[in-house]
Amino acid sequence: MLRSFNPPITDWRGQRVWVLGASSGIGLATAEALIARGASVQVSARGAAALERLVAQHTRTGEPPTAQAWPLDVTDASAVAATARAILAQGPLDLVVYCAGHYREMRATDFDLGEMNQHLAINYTGALNVLDAVLPAFIARGAGHLSLISSVAGFRGLPKSLAYGPTKAALTNLAETLYLDLEPLGLGVSVVHPGFVQTPLTAQNSFTMPALITPEQAAVAMLDGWAAGDFDIHYPKRFTRWMKLLRLLPYRAYFPAVRRFTGL
Repeated sequence: MLRSFNPPITDWRGQRVWVLGASSGIGLATAEALIARGASVQVSARGAAALERLVAQHTRTGEPPTAQAWPLDVTDASAVAATARAILAQGPLDLVVYCAGHYREMRATDFDLGEMNQHLAINYTGALNVLDAVLPAFIARGAGHLSLISSVAGFRGLPKSLAYGPTKAALTNLAETLYLDLEPLGLGVSVVHPGFVQTPLTAQNSFTMPALITPEQAAVAMLDGWAAGDFDIHYPKRFTRWMKLLRLLPYRAYFPAVRRFTGL
């Protein structure tokens, strides 16, 4: 049998997890799923009120807290570093999930440099800020898992994804390179490629989204992927497998196929 890419995580009891982008959508559902399985979850996002609601829902009088809220803006490197120091002062982290994201439709005919840079700052540079803050502790300990939430939109260029797709492609490449460097040191690295998930970000889409799933279904797929020791966690597979096939096409076939599929 082929060995797993990463050490499987099957028992979450006693595991300390930091989920960034936990105020809604996939991040929120993942935090709740981890809490339900016994993990101690640190949650971060810009929306402090949403984080406090999550913590309050999982706080029981006389019992140790199962969640802690750490509001921050991932584009603020100093805030990320300070938060990481405070979290790590309470104990080592077993899993860091970077789920912060920004999405606006864009085509080249409506090029907006401000939006391009906003996508870059949240979707990619924010992840670098987190890595800078936690990697030294992970490497020193020789244990822990980093999981970056990318997207099938990062597989290849797609219409209306001028700002979003390149940042997700960068995250996928980053995860691949991190794996090559960190796996020999005993660290886990995974990249998550969701298809269409019902979130505040996808709610702005004006087209029918194939194989649309709920954030709760997405969270289950991610926990299943971590339990299996996967590197590439993608869902729902009835959609993402087709996207992976498109990635293999030569440009002469790919561009016409995308135009036919999207009508753009």
